Amino acid sequence: MIDNPHPASGSGPSQRLVEIGVCIFTGLIGVIVIIGSLRVGVNWGVEGPKAGFFPFYVGLFIVGGSIINLLAILLASRSEALFAEWGQLRQVMSVVIPTAIYVSVLTYVGIYASSMALIAFFMRRLGGYGWGMVAAVSLGVPIVAYLMFERWFLVPLPKGPIEDFVGL
Repeated sequence: MIDNPHPASGSGPSQRLVEIGVCIFTGLIGVIVIIGSLRVGVNWGVEGPKAGFFPFYVGLFIVGGSIINLLAILLASRSEALFAEWGQLRQVMSVVIPTAIYVSVLTYVGIYASSMALIAFFMRRLGGYGWGMVAAVSLGVPIVAYLMFERWFLVPLPKGPIEDFVGL
């Protein structure tokens, strides 16, 4: 929890609200870890600890830390400090949303085509580069990655239908 000495002039979510949301989110992650650990077993087996033994206790620590942080936030003096203005959050989301889309389609489309699209989007939309530079970099980076990983290091990367069609 960080106190913001400079109150913002615009509008947006409060720091307190965001901190409460993060505590709830991390607490839910801890609960998911605990439930998953209970499903695979948390006790001691003949061969040693079962698969969920250590993750169970990690989940307990995550939930415990989240509860402690939530209590500290709720017991602290109410501050009306702004976490970020909506315009600032829009800038962050202009990177987070395309990256999340990239990660979600990567296994279906393949790393090379997905990377080409992401690089082109970022360069054109956020960087304001011309189409010539966008084409050169968005095509060049996946080609270099392919040559380096697949040919030089012999490490296969996830491929999709486009790479299969081309024969990579």
